[in-house]
Amino acid sequence: MTEKSQSEDKQEKETIPQEITSKTQHSVILDGIKLDYTVTAGTMLLKEEVVESGEVAKASIFYMAYTLNEVESTADRPVTFSFNGGPGSSSVWMHLGLLGPKRVLFDDDGNSLPPPYKLVDNEFTLLSHTDLVFIDPVSTGYSRAVPKEKPDQYHSLKKDIESVGEFIRLWTTRNNRWSSAKFLIGESYGTTRAGGLAEFLQSRYGMNLNGIMLVSSILNFITARFTPGNDLPYVLFLPSYAATAWYHKKLSPELQKDLRKTLDQVEEFAAGEYTLALMKGSSLTKVDRNKIIEKLARFTGLSKEYIDQTNLRINIHRFTKELCRSEGITVGRLDSRYTGFDKDGAGEYYESDPSYNAILGPYTATFYDYVRRDLAVELDRHYEILISLYETWKFEKYENQFVNTAEQLRIAFQLNPALKVIVCNGYFDLATPYFATQYTFNHIDLPAKQLKNISMTYYQSGHMMYTHKPSLAQVTKDLKKFIQKAT
Repeated sequence: MTEKSQSEDKQEKETIPQEITSKTQHSVILDGIKLDYTVTAGTMLLKEEVVESGEVAKASIFYMAYTLNEVESTADRPVTFSFNGGPGSSSVWMHLGLLGPKRVLFDDDGNSLPPPYKLVDNEFTLLSHTDLVFIDPVSTGYSRAVPKEKPDQYHSLKKDIESVGEFIRLWTTRNNRWSSAKFLIGESYGTTRAGGLAEFLQSRYGMNLNGIMLVSSILNFITARFTPGNDLPYVLFLPSYAATAWYHKKLSPELQKDLRKTLDQVEEFAAGEYTLALMKGSSLTKVDRNKIIEKLARFTGLSKEYIDQTNLRINIHRFTKELCRSEGITVGRLDSRYTGFDKDGAGEYYESDPSYNAILGPYTATFYDYVRRDLAVELDRHYEILISLYETWKFEKYENQFVNTAEQLRIAFQLNPALKVIVCNGYFDLATPYFATQYTFNHIDLPAKQLKNISMTYYQSGHMMYTHKPSLAQVTKDLKKFIQKAT
């Protein structure tokens, strides 16, 4: 090796970030019982085999692991790997909203309080039932591709699943947790990832899972893409439109009495008359068209004139702007309970999502303070709470078709028939509507025995149902019961 090449080799090694680890001790009181736990926060290098030079570092993954102290055997202690969605989201939302022993303080309805924001002990944490590992995929949170590696190589469905799966394998190995019961919990696009991981972990590493927890699920993208020729989303979003109209008191007195009874009517109409009407297209008679317009107006709170102009097809982005237009407000997409205002009252779409605006500031400020003050992680780089990667995200084998990792979930059941799944849905979620999720799971071709291993839960909240304290209490209860059943 020449002197120059030795120098270059040394320089290249020096640019590879070193793994960092910070361990801190904490405690929380749950139902009068003190739980002592360790938080290990740091980075882990992902490496790949290269023929010419052996293992080469490719990316640095940031994670936060919560493990209960004084456990006789970690083999008896479940571990849950958690991630959010995007693609491009860090793990902060479920970390500081649902699962971890600290949560961002909101009022009981989910409204943020004035700054400065604060964390409080989370009396609903799942740490009582499972250790927790929060994962930031490459380009989110503090996770980055190493110098000279292109970040976009990880910005794809396939590579994202492989890299998160490799991290799970590596963490499990280093921490002697192969004998522990294992769970995944993903939210939003994180459920897309979880569907792919369910197969990947089992087929690539032989790592069978006890259970998968899906929060605000989207596995089959055909259910949510308002593209010409695809009428399915108009049908599947309709019950969530009705729930939103109910919340904002836009329905008739009869329909305002009981949300669940109203949704039963809407679901029957959506899966029946409305579906048939859209299938008929321009051959639908004027009489039948007017009947559909009448019912759509009744269930959505929109005017008959507006629905007629949409050709019976109400786009979600238009709905959030139109429902309360006369009051000068727009409703949220992630959670339609939230409202905001735009500069242009006559606009077709909102300028920003009021429900995202309500959570971005509180989660960002509290995380930065918590990770440095309490977890002793001294990184100066920007923590990417949520970076938009969707427009450039690659879907490989799904190009020219709709992404559908429900098929990978089906294969996971085939590889591991004991697998259990819980799906948590918010009635006011206009990003991943509950009826669309029901449709997806009703079309996974599984034997009856495996179908019994899938359970659905519902909450009067939105995409991040845990911002609503009564829903947080219930979803936590449901998830703890699920973990106990699956172990």
